[in-house]
Amino acid sequence: MTARRLIVAITGATGACYGVRLLEILRELPSVQTHLIVSSAGWMNVEQEIDRDRASIEALADQVHSVRDVGASIASGSFRTDGMVIAPCSMRTLAAVAAGLSDNLVTRAADVVLKERRRLVLLARETPLNLAHLRNMTAVTEMGGIVYPPLPAFYLRPATLAETIDHTCARVLDLFDIDHTIDARWRGRTRPGRSGDVDT
Repeated sequence: MTARRLIVAITGATGACYGVRLLEILRELPSVQTHLIVSSAGWMNVEQEIDRDRASIEALADQVHSVRDVGASIASGSFRTDGMVIAPCSMRTLAAVAAGLSDNLVTRAADVVLKERRRLVLLARETPLNLAHLRNMTAVTEMGGIVYPPLPAFYLRPATLAETIDHTCARVLDLFDIDHTIDARWRGRTRPGRSGDVDT
């Protein structure tokens, strides 16, 4: 490969901002080629949650694939990639990945990533979780995927929503060993603890 390749999918759960922000960050990294897939419900969430048109979001990716195009390059294991992130990942998509249902390009690409032993990261979005959700997360984890609910990290004391989104995106990029300049590292406690503090 002349460049690293990362598949980014946006599906029908709240949190389309994560997928879009990842594309923005990756756009600034010439060493990474991005392949974008957005489900129909994903586009509905983009329209509801983000004040950007479809063309401007698609322009962030190096290549855009239709969710219905199961004959796309990324549907084959012979097309080498570094892996895939689904941000956000709906419970429907999670269930399909867990069951190995390659019924659209998102789930087919995820299946390919798993069978080729590449990295799959799912920003699963739902709350509260029922037993089916938990069992599907377990199944995907047992297959080698990483379930990463995009929860805010308050220890960095984020002042804006953008900072919490960036922190999650930075951690996702870390999982793919992609260098970035987002300052989201824990450097240890900045204040001494009181005497008598105990672990709980």
